Amino acid sequence: MTSKWEVPAYCSATGMSVPRTGAVRHCELSATALDLQSVVDQLDDSTSGGLAVFVGRVRNHDLGRQVVGLEYVAHPSALQRLREVCARVVDEFEITGVAAVHRVGHLQVGEAAVIVASTAPHRGDAFEATRALIDRLKETVPIWKHQAFVDGRGEWVGSP
Repeated sequence: MTSKWEVPAYCSATGMSVPRTGAVRHCELSATALDLQSVVDQLDDSTSGGLAVFVGRVRNHDLGRQVVGLEYVAHPSALQRLREVCARVVDEFEITGVAAVHRVGHLQVGEAAVIVASTAPHRGDAFEATRALIDRLKETVPIWKHQAFVDGRGEWVGSP
């Protein structure tokens, strides 16, 4: 049986993969469309009875204003911070795998902006870990969103 400490992980930025040990299977900032199946495939193992996934998408409104698109901009430290968040979730929860991918660049309404997922022997742990992962990512990873509205105006959301 493979333990969470024996499973190789791959954290990549701009196509470069760096092997890591542990349950962190994949961390990435991507300038191209996110692939849900690819993220799920990264977490495939026979020890997990539960897989929980959250997909954050670009919605067409915010606080009563019509959104036509947005742009995500990542600080140079964002990928390292994402890796740290994933590692902390692994340490805190009884999970066998975790993955997180966030878009950068221009996105249209309906596109996936972030995918986070975790696997665990049981569903409850997978659900809790996935919730913690997305919440902590949004709270601590320096990725900023600029929304474009139908009236031609725009605004930064959650930026310092």
